[in-house]
Amino acid sequence: METDTRPPTGGDGCLVGVIRIPVKIVAVLVVLPVRVVWELLVAAGRAVHRHVLGPLYAHVVEPLLRALGRLLTTLLKLVFVWPWVGLWRYVLVPVGRGLAWLGRGLYDQVLAPAGRFLTAWLGRGGMRYLLAPLAKGVTWIGWALGMTLFVWPWVALWRYVLAPVGRGIVRLAAMAHRYVLTPVGHGLVWLAVAVFRYLLRPVGLGLVWLVVALYRYLLRPVGLGAAWLAAALYRYVLTPVGQVLAWAWHVAGLIVGALWRGLTWVSWVLVGWPASRVYRHVLTPVGHAAREVWRTGRAAVREARATVRRALFGTPPVEPARSRARTLGSTTAADAAPADEISLPRRQG
Repeated sequence: METDTRPPTGGDGCLVGVIRIPVKIVAVLVVLPVRVVWELLVAAGRAVHRHVLGPLYAHVVEPLLRALGRLLTTLLKLVFVWPWVGLWRYVLVPVGRGLAWLGRGLYDQVLAPAGRFLTAWLGRGGMRYLLAPLAKGVTWIGWALGMTLFVWPWVALWRYVLAPVGRGIVRLAAMAHRYVLTPVGHGLVWLAVAVFRYLLRPVGLGLVWLVVALYRYLLRPVGLGAAWLAAALYRYVLTPVGQVLAWAWHVAGLIVGALWRGLTWVSWVLVGWPASRVYRHVLTPVGHAAREVWRTGRAAVREARATVRRALFGTPPVEPARSRARTLGSTTAADAAPADEISLPRRQG
């Protein structure tokens, strides 16, 4: 039989337990009731919308608005469209056609022959006894035509169409206000009052009472306990622990400083000082001696190599140097460069 040799897992510390327990208490006593009340309000709102407001809008408000829209559309057409269409179709067009036919007949059968007759046979007496009464008759006919075309149709339209339609609209609006809008408004007011009195007001009072009770019997004691616990922790735990940590840090700094100084001294005694002595009294003289030996050997090898080269190949020919006057830069050649200010003999070879 095999035994479980795994080490036991470490449990939570006391600080985690102290923080977790008040959090659980607040979650159970505060968050859970508020969430339950919120869910109840959401369910009540959905039920009211589904069984009251939705059917009311679908079966009362929407048909009423649709009927009012159709009625207003019909009334607007009756007032602003159909009278003008009827006036144009059944009054102005026939009257215009009759006037045109009458004008053409009057001109062809009366005015043209009368003009020709007056031009040919009549004089001033004809102007007085015929044209003046004719002008008066034409004036009266023009006035009658003007009244018939521009005054009497509008008076008849106002008296027999617009005024009755306006009175009908006013009566219809009064009936709609009395028998439709007023009952619907009273019903909506009664529904709003009932919802406020029997749903919102009790729920609001319950929430206020719950909040006051939670504050008075839970949040305030828990807050006071948490404040007392925090003050006690700060005074009796955190302050001593902080002082101990500060003292330990200071002591550790002193110990580390002393240890570092000791290690520095030991390293200097065991390594630094012997190394400096060896470098100064051993390595430096040896280096100087080696440098002198190397310099001397290199010079001897150079001289031996030059001697061997002269013995084997001889010395190279060298042009004889001319004696120059000791002047300050003068020369005998016209195109030669000027000499140095101090003429010294150059080394040969």
